Amino acid sequence: MEIRREEADLVVVGSGPCGIAAGAAAARAGLRTVLLEKGCIAQSIVDYPYYMRFFSTADRLEVAGIPFTTPEKNPSRQEALVYYRKVVDHLGLDVRQYETVETLRKEGEGFLIGTRRRSGEGRSYRARFVVLATGSFQTPNLLGVPGEDLPKVLHHYREPYPFFRQDVLVVGGGNSAVEAALELFRAGARVSLVHFRPELDPGVKPWLLPDISNRLRNGEIVPFWEHRVEVVRPDSVVLRHEPTGTRTTVPNDWVLAMTGWRGDLSFLQRAGVAVDEETGVPLHDPRSMETNVPGLFLAGVVAAGKDANKIFIENGREHGHRIVSALRESGRL
Repeated sequence: MEIRREEADLVVVGSGPCGIAAGAAAARAGLRTVLLEKGCIAQSIVDYPYYMRFFSTADRLEVAGIPFTTPEKNPSRQEALVYYRKVVDHLGLDVRQYETVETLRKEGEGFLIGTRRRSGEGRSYRARFVVLATGSFQTPNLLGVPGEDLPKVLHHYREPYPFFRQDVLVVGGGNSAVEAALELFRAGARVSLVHFRPELDPGVKPWLLPDISNRLRNGEIVPFWEHRVEVVRPDSVVLRHEPTGTRTTVPNDWVLAMTGWRGDLSFLQRAGVAVDEETGVPLHDPRSMETNVPGLFLAGVVAAGKDANKIFIENGREHGHRIVSALRESGRL
């Protein structure tokens, strides 16, 4: 079967906020721009917990200079999803949803991109430039312990209601773990929290701290500080106290491992991008976001490697402007 081929000046892989911002900057510069998305627009935000509110204020989440107005200081997940879709509509961006990029290779002065649509149809694109805005939600950071493959172990949390009257162990001490623990507690779950540090992470949202502190102090959420999960069993979890090596067995129905995610570095490497083995940071110029492969750029958290906290919407939204400026300055536009 003949594969349909299309021509573009620039292809953006990913349609999260930073991908949309990069696509908007390219389109406004007069480039024929296509965004390829394996899920739906802003899929990473779709996958957030249903009732999450952003740490950032609305103005810090704006892209392409389009105002993001909300009644509350910190937007909700639902408000963000409406906003980013409105941006796509307003700018008329060409986003190809449910189309997965399978291959990306340098060909002459440009790139050949092979994709697969949800229907199974294969497509290919010829582009002068490519921007990878694939985010960091491809692979969960695993606990690496026996029993992690049990169906009771989840790396993705949406809402608390399936866990009513269940023993739930939340792993982690950051925002995701704290928000999950509080929602679970209020929905009637019996919640424990295990963290390898002696306290919560310093970046926990300030409006959550009084609530979680009171719940922990009152024993309503049971903390296991300086502990790690050692073994997951069908009806329990074995925890190890790091300073002493003492083991504690906790009755358990579910484990929510809120340990973060990381990007698919192998895709970058197959495209010819050098990746630092220790940090996972792809080789790139932070001023232009161009990788060691000429014409191949990064946008958003994919440029941060293993430390996803270095880049987020607030600073990643500027990458599109850097890319377009670099193309102009180098005479490629």
